[in-house]
Amino acid sequence: VQLVESGGGSVQTGGSLRLSCTASGRISVFSGMGWFRQVPGKDHEWIASLDWTDDSTYYLDSVKGRFIISGDKAKYTVDLQMNNLKPEDTARYYCAPVALLGTEWYNLLNSWGQGTQVTVSS
Repeated sequence: VQLVESGGGSVQTGGSLRLSCTASGRISVFSGMGWFRQVPGKDHEWIASLDWTDDSTYYLDSVKGRFIISGDKAKYTVDLQMNNLKPEDTARYYCAPVALLGTEWYNLLNSWGQGTQVTVSS
């Protein structure tokens, strides 16, 4: 599976962006998809997941109520609508197939796509 993220950009505080993730393979074999973000010098941080089995969604507390994850299993796409963006949302964003192990969400692949940069200015 190869994943391509797009839709990033530069916005001011309070602005919105919609990120998209397109898979070149069959993401339907996975039970869920998620979004992560990374700032320089830190590990990837999980922020949202979509469970394909029942369309349940899960969010990091700091983005709950502002971000919405959605997807189309038939089209192999997963989107992230980001509203009311804050400077602390500035990061490079990545999508990946995910699994919940204990209380942590993990990328099931051994690699990441190129990501898409989101920059929020105050």
